[in-house]
Amino acid sequence: LEQCEFTATRRSGPGGQHRNRVETAVILRHRPSGVSAEANEKRSQEANRRMALHRLRVRLAVEVRAEPRDTPSALWQSRAKGGRVRVNSLHADYPALLAEALDQLAANDFELSTAAAQLKVSGTQLANLLRMSTAAWILLNQERQSRGLGVLK
Repeated sequence: LEQCEFTATRRSGPGGQHRNRVETAVILRHRPSGVSAEANEKRSQEANRRMALHRLRVRLAVEVRAEPRDTPSALWQSRAKGGRVRVNSLHADYPALLAEALDQLAANDFELSTAAAQLKVSGTQLANLLRMSTAAWILLNQERQSRGLGVLK
């Protein structure tokens, strides 16, 4: 959040006069990467800020790559017990897990089974984690297609 530029603005839509008079819409832009996210569906600026931050973290997870770890992180291990990844896409841990999964996939040329083995989960569980984010699923299939691999459904 320290690396983000915060903008509050007005948006049209349901909510009546309150929505048109108060700047409750929130736009967050991550300065180092230029990635931004917006939320404006709630009447509370604070609620919209939290949602915009979550969306920004998911977009950063999809768009920015880092070197993967040699072993899964403590967060990953706590969420991937018994070979199953347990997290809701709206949970605060989801963006970090998604980033770790995509970093591992990128390091393994988007071979799902290889990345899943390194993360100690099944390929199906890894695919299900990625499927929670439309942008991540599209990225996965674009990268696989560019490498001559089959598109996942």
